[in-house]
Amino acid sequence: MQSNNRLGCFTGTGIFAALITIVVFFGFEFFSGNQMFTAGALNAVADEEVLGGVNSHAQITECSACHAEPWSAEKMADRCAKCHTDIAAQMFDVAQLHGAIMQKNNTLACRDCHPEHRGATASLTEMGENTFPHEALGYSLEGHQQKATGEAFVCKDCHGEDVTTFASDSCDSCHRQMDIVFTQTHVLSFGTDCLACHDGIDRYGDNFNHNQFPFQLTGEHAEANCTACHLDARSIVDLQSAPQDCFSCHRGDDPHAGTYGNECGVCHSSEGWLPAKFDHNLSAFKLEGEHNEVACEKCHVNNVFKGTPSDCYSCHQQDDEHNGRFGTQCETCHTPKNWESANFDHNLTAFKLDGGHREVRCESCHVNNVFKGTPTDCFACHQQDDEHNGKFGTDCASCHNTSDWDDANFDHSRTNFPLTGGHSGVDCEQCHKGDSFTGLSNECVSCHADPTFHAGVFGNNCATCHTIFAWTPAGFNIQHPEPIAEEGGNGVFHGGASCRQCHPSTVQEATCTACHDGNDFEGGEGDDDD
Repeated sequence: MQSNNRLGCFTGTGIFAALITIVVFFGFEFFSGNQMFTAGALNAVADEEVLGGVNSHAQITECSACHAEPWSAEKMADRCAKCHTDIAAQMFDVAQLHGAIMQKNNTLACRDCHPEHRGATASLTEMGENTFPHEALGYSLEGHQQKATGEAFVCKDCHGEDVTTFASDSCDSCHRQMDIVFTQTHVLSFGTDCLACHDGIDRYGDNFNHNQFPFQLTGEHAEANCTACHLDARSIVDLQSAPQDCFSCHRGDDPHAGTYGNECGVCHSSEGWLPAKFDHNLSAFKLEGEHNEVACEKCHVNNVFKGTPSDCYSCHQQDDEHNGRFGTQCETCHTPKNWESANFDHNLTAFKLDGGHREVRCESCHVNNVFKGTPTDCFACHQQDDEHNGKFGTDCASCHNTSDWDDANFDHSRTNFPLTGGHSGVDCEQCHKGDSFTGLSNECVSCHADPTFHAGVFGNNCATCHTIFAWTPAGFNIQHPEPIAEEGGNGVFHGGASCRQCHPSTVQEATCTACHDGNDFEGGEGDDDD
């Protein structure tokens, strides 16, 4: 097996070629004045702020201040961040310019936008082919991709030679090329500070939609010029502060001179200032029934609206067939639905209609349409129905009710002879014979004649012994004529005997033998010789 002793490039030929290359390299550097290691002069634009001990890049003497060694883990951006600490902080905040750039394109390094060694006065910011997130500065380039000529926009078209500034006249000069009339009118109306309102996405351009805002443009408002409502607006705040109430714009169109207040929308609409329609339901006097068909001028004569009376009589006095006999409260009987179809609520008077009175026609009581002074007592209307011919007086309500005239019920408790006890079940005819109701006596003997048994001994005061609850049994409450002393009393109910046992015929006749024979009195009651 043949051995291979070659050492790769470490051959005689390889070593010789390397030496020649080194000689050529250092020879070129020597004869070029060391330009190979001098990329160019650093920027000498000085800043008031001192960073890393210098206030301009030209004062940096050590290359290592910006350039890291090839074998180092550090990058040039890390060296930049050591001095530009404020920019380093922005890298972590997406709301900041450099944070937004890193979010959109995190492959960019500092030198991609900020090249150096281009001379003492060269610009330190040059985007080149890199995409700059312009919207992060509050102005999008979405609507500014091409100029009016069709050419693409470049930074200096708006910023001139310094991208950190904005040429305020660049908007005006460019848009005049597109539409000089509109631009001139727009500038006169809203001023030259375009960025005060415009954000680059044409929010307020031809595609602006006002209906996305609280005040939507409908009807004739959609045809109105912006300056009609936003006159002299110079900023978004001015645009948003435009009044949204009708009166602020239409004060000069108010023919009512403030009589209706300043809520124009109650009657007028954006579809047209005229004709107007007033919603009467928003007022204290709502239009109902036939009032809906009445022309406004019928009530509001000569366009006088404030102070118009809302009571019925003020308008309907000429329609009052009652000539004021019912007063001026027309709504008591009439409704807006139909003036002729009146319905009087009798419950609002002193005399409420109930029972059979509900079915009675008005003219039965109010003859010839006479209402005022109509009597409210029963007898005035029911005199012809009085079967008693006045014997019970004129207070019909003592017995009769409004539900049924024939269903009478006399309350005897209202008289000086209330019906209690056994009297409560007695038919009226037993006392009031021949329909006689007046002049009757309330003494017992007028109905309860003295029986023969009494023989006139007790007089006419039946209540001495009898009660209204039951005629019998009766109680004798008068001292007995011949008391028997040994029995310790007056002898009444002797031995438990009743009146009839001792007085079998009348109270004037008495016998003892009904209970005692002759033997009972010899040795004492109940004794015998045994």
